[in-house]
Amino acid sequence: MAAVTSPICIRNHGGGNVAYKSSMFGNKLAEMRRSSLCVALCGNPTIQCVASEPRAKGKAADTSDHGKSIKPIANPSADDASSVASNIKYHAEYTPTFSPLKFDIQKAYAATAESVRDNLILRWNETYKHLHQVNPKHIHYLSMEFLQGRALSNAVGNLELRDAYGAALQKFGYDLEEVYEQEPDAALGNGGLGRLASCFLDSLATLNYPAWGYGLRYKYGLFHQTITKDGQGEVAEKWLELGHPWEVVRNDIVYPIKFYGKTVEGYNGKKEWVGGEDISVVAYDVPIPGYQTKNTISLRLWQTKASAEDFNLDAFNRGEHEAAARALNNAEKICFVLYPGDESEEGKALRLKQQYVLCSASLQDIIARFKERSLASGGKVNWDSFPSKVAIQMNDTHPTLSAPELMRILVDVEGLSWDQSWQITQATVAYTNHTVLPEALEKWPLDIFQKLLPRHYEIIERIDHEFIEQILTCEKFAASDLEKRVHHMRILHNVDIPSDLKSLLPSAAPAPTPAKTPAKKGSEEASATAPVVEKKVEKPKTVRMANLCVVAAHTVNGVAAIHSEIVKDEVFNDFYKLWPHKFQNKTNGVTPRRWLRFCNPELSKVITKWLGSEDWVLNTDKLAGLKKYADDKQLHREWFQAKRANKIKLAAYVKEKTGYTISPDSLFDIQVKRIHEYKRQLLNILGVIHRYKKMKEMSAKERKEKFVPRVSMFGGKAFATYMQAKRIVKLITDVAATVNNDPEIGDLMKVIFVPDYNVSVAEVLIPASELSEHISTAGMEASGTSNMKFCMNGCVLIGTLDGANVEIREEVGEENFFLFGARADEIAGLREERSKGKFKPSPEFEAVKKFIRSGVFGSYDYDPLIGSLEGNEGFGRADYFLVGKDFPAYIKAQEEVDEAYRDMDRWTRMSIMNTAGSPFFSSDRTIHQYAQDIWGIKPHPLP
Repeated sequence: MAAVTSPICIRNHGGGNVAYKSSMFGNKLAEMRRSSLCVALCGNPTIQCVASEPRAKGKAADTSDHGKSIKPIANPSADDASSVASNIKYHAEYTPTFSPLKFDIQKAYAATAESVRDNLILRWNETYKHLHQVNPKHIHYLSMEFLQGRALSNAVGNLELRDAYGAALQKFGYDLEEVYEQEPDAALGNGGLGRLASCFLDSLATLNYPAWGYGLRYKYGLFHQTITKDGQGEVAEKWLELGHPWEVVRNDIVYPIKFYGKTVEGYNGKKEWVGGEDISVVAYDVPIPGYQTKNTISLRLWQTKASAEDFNLDAFNRGEHEAAARALNNAEKICFVLYPGDESEEGKALRLKQQYVLCSASLQDIIARFKERSLASGGKVNWDSFPSKVAIQMNDTHPTLSAPELMRILVDVEGLSWDQSWQITQATVAYTNHTVLPEALEKWPLDIFQKLLPRHYEIIERIDHEFIEQILTCEKFAASDLEKRVHHMRILHNVDIPSDLKSLLPSAAPAPTPAKTPAKKGSEEASATAPVVEKKVEKPKTVRMANLCVVAAHTVNGVAAIHSEIVKDEVFNDFYKLWPHKFQNKTNGVTPRRWLRFCNPELSKVITKWLGSEDWVLNTDKLAGLKKYADDKQLHREWFQAKRANKIKLAAYVKEKTGYTISPDSLFDIQVKRIHEYKRQLLNILGVIHRYKKMKEMSAKERKEKFVPRVSMFGGKAFATYMQAKRIVKLITDVAATVNNDPEIGDLMKVIFVPDYNVSVAEVLIPASELSEHISTAGMEASGTSNMKFCMNGCVLIGTLDGANVEIREEVGEENFFLFGARADEIAGLREERSKGKFKPSPEFEAVKKFIRSGVFGSYDYDPLIGSLEGNEGFGRADYFLVGKDFPAYIKAQEEVDEAYRDMDRWTRMSIMNTAGSPFFSSDRTIHQYAQDIWGIKPHPLP
């Protein structure tokens, strides 16, 4: 504990002491106690709540005399402490969502959020009016996920009102950080796909681009993760239970949605979709503020509902209560859960309903606004101008139905010809591919699709027909390959080729008649020449959504350089040969506001001091200016102190959430992402087990000399029905229970699984990280964005040449990245080698598996998990993700990590160089590229 109060902080790593003068820990101790930064070492009994869900304090602060003299005055544009305090009190009294006569911290949060929202609504309305008058081209970003994180801290930061709100809340006896923590994360996403979408909205607003985000309003999210002795558990999210002050319900924005039914031809020859199940959607808007700009754009979320007339009052009064509410329940359950289980036919239908709701509601809304603004300009609706006003980006395959839905509206509702509608559609929609995994390239059973969306099936059938004809009549494929190309590329899979196109197939040409051979006499000879009739196994008929995306979109982009090459060379190679002009790369990015400036104020202060201004927050290229100071010892000291403060905060969080105590003197090694076999959390924990096993084989002196103290942290959710991923979580928690309670090991090794990982948890973990693991099987991670966040925060990465790792390593320098593992172009050959029985696992790898099976980590049956790493063929066998192959190289790379961490000058320099090399990975750069190369939109700042 003396290290905290002493002007010198000393760390012993076996290989020598590392000491930095750390006046911060002495001179600002009182301040740090208030912010809970030193709780883990100072013994402060009040641990700061940094969890994603609101927490009641153990003992409420006495605020009875605070704020009594403040007058409640509505002032939406409040920007100083006094006017902000008055506006907060106004909302506490006149926009009540909690009981009167008290002003507890949850009520303080609600009133503060309402106050901030006032300011946003002023900017929001001005932005909408300005863009309505100018009527520029807009981008409409459709995504099944938007992983927003807390809105209050982000809004206050983007509005640059942190000081004003901090001082105002002090008048009521509350700390701004404590108020932030009352807000639960909006449960609108799960992983990188949703977080990317949210970063993009932040950059679109900040850069003044005309934009809308479109998603669904999930009542219960994906799930809230619990960790027990049995592993992962799932319960429904409760983010809406206390209300969500950031959303504005638009009761006048309601659209009809239809399922099932049939199509009929009207008197005028138009197709009509009739009968079936009818529901409605209503819009809930969330304001998205930009940084250092008035521009505020919208995230529009759709909520499904049924009308009051659909409630069967007669059935209810007969006691048939469930039947009476069936229509309401069928409508509302569409927006209950993100990614409902789809193993059953009902689950598949529900997922398809979700996707159609997103696409239909959004397209109806986009078209209504296009028509409104076209008529407002004094003219008539010119449909040919639609692509010059509207761009639609499909974020992965979930919004694929945007294309056939746009066709349906243009042809059936607006009366345009098929050819004109198809031309408009192809000029409007674009597609971002986020995966190379076959199971993630969505395919819907044809029977479910045709039954649920009969009109869309007809439209897709015609698109498929015309596309097959294009393949068969183009000159880019050899005639001998045409049938194979059609089978691989068409949208409707395992469906007979239309009869009118069969004549175009090479196989349709009459084959030469073979010369007749006289038949031999005798029953044996006759039976020998008789044809063998084999029973035909019918393959499942599906609608391939990714293929539809590529056919319908004017542009297809990957999200990292290596991923875009794999998309062209492997995933969509035939399409690339047909339309090479369609394919682009747009490497992902993350917003530097949330992911550095706001979540890491300690490091941000150091960066601003050394760069001379905060210009880097908008122009991340300026971060490269840190390179010239990378060897400056004073910067090293300040950098170290900022990192250590974040580590102490994380230690407090870990103690609160898990009960484990970790030392901030240890190397913080973190892997946080969705739990999946290809992301190889299994490789990480096997490496941890190897390390533990080696330690147990050594004397205390030997292990201290050999190993750097390390805390290995994991976080992420395993999909509820993905049993192998849940076994990985169970193994991690079992290893943690053993290692963390081993007195021989002590602080030399700790293993932590952080429960319910989300944006708010990431904002605590990432600033404190020193080593981050991005160790997916090469060629399987499209990009990743957590690697960018860690890099931006001065974390050194260990990883494979996969996704954006390739570009990060180029930007930060090879010497500042720990590389290991097989390359993407080697993977197929290595799998083939394995199938032939040529792979020989290392003795260390075999020893780790044996160690697990010995029961040292408990009696749980890990054979299904360990068995997946064994054998040479078969489903769930043969180590498909090459954990065993990369294991020796991974262990060697971890030894290099230990060696580097012992030299704190070297490590701090590596950390600085990672931040200095991160400018390219700002989502501002990505959005500028999309805007220029794909969407054709321009900035329109408020005057």
